[in-house]
Amino acid sequence: MRAGSGALRKRVTILFDLDGTLIDSTEAILESFRYAFGRFSEPPPADHEIKRLIGYPLDVMFESLGAKGHPVDGYVAAYKECYREISREKTVPLPGAKSAVEEAAEFAVLGVVTTKTARYSVELLEHMGLMDRFEVLVGREDVENPKPHPEPILRALDLLGRGSENCWMVGDTLLDVEAARAAGVAPFALTCGYGAARELACATEYLAEDAAGAVKAIRRHSKTGY
Repeated sequence: MRAGSGALRKRVTILFDLDGTLIDSTEAILESFRYAFGRFSEPPPADHEIKRLIGYPLDVMFESLGAKGHPVDGYVAAYKECYREISREKTVPLPGAKSAVEEAAEFAVLGVVTTKTARYSVELLEHMGLMDRFEVLVGREDVENPKPHPEPILRALDLLGRGSENCWMVGDTLLDVEAARAAGVAPFALTCGYGAARELACATEYLAEDAAGAVKAIRRHSKTGY
């Protein structure tokens, strides 16, 4: 997807992460991990061990969680088999996320940069009635190097035909902050997701409880420069 002609008049670009930033798919993620480990007759990790890794690619998560005895690709395939069936039912927008996206679309060009599979991400956003607000979505299969590498953000900007100036990356983990800095865009961290608030506060001066707070702050910043 590329930016439409109306987007060219907007000076600000905002890229959003998904899980923990705009949507809560924790239940679907945990259930899919349990299913994948069960497929290979292994006990699943504790929920808190899974949640602390959300934001990383699935293969990295399974390796970190001790998947063994079978190729990691098998665990990932089993996970996706389950996730495909339950994701819509067990994923909801985070409080205020819809209104945040609507407000952001008034003054900024919007994109999504996620380590989720792009296909599932688009389906979820369409189900929530939000996909038409985004000019581009970059998922795991669209890049070689996921966050915290800058490639996903740079890929999104390239598709949008935009530069890094006046661009913000809004996310809930240090992966988002590190990717933003590496790509030369401003990181805005949210404490409503999976990242530790104390670590996020040390990583960036731009911090909010949720996407709504971030969008309002970015809007003020775009008007005043402060």
